[in-house]
Amino acid sequence: MEMMTPKTPDADDSTSQVDRELDEALEETFPASDPPANTVETGIRVGESPTSSSWAVSDNPALKRFELTIDGLTAFLEYERTHETLTLIHTEVPDELRGRHVGEALVDAALRAGRSERLRIVAVCRFVRAYLRRHPPSA
Repeated sequence: MEMMTPKTPDADDSTSQVDRELDEALEETFPASDPPANTVETGIRVGESPTSSSWAVSDNPALKRFELTIDGLTAFLEYERTHETLTLIHTEVPDELRGRHVGEALVDAALRAGRSERLRIVAVCRFVRAYLRRHPPSA
């Protein structure tokens, strides 16, 4: 006849119990009433830049680009235009202007211009493609 020894909790069982207790404690310390993560305290900007609506993006057909000059610095979005398409090639924003939605203002102006001329928009630029994913055209 075989002798059976009482089973002792192994390391995996005790770890699992500790993990369960930790999970329960974490749930209790983070109620739904905590402020959202995208606040000033976390350094993440929310909403629009207060000056972005007053910026004047201009079309510079000689250089084939939309331009926006702020504080003497020029950001631009290069394009190729045909009778049927507006191909958005490359967005360039000086380091000093980054984080102020300057690139978005350029893309928005280019899209409005292309749509007003009933051109098919072709997005080659990675920034433009990302913008279009975040701001899909309304039907």
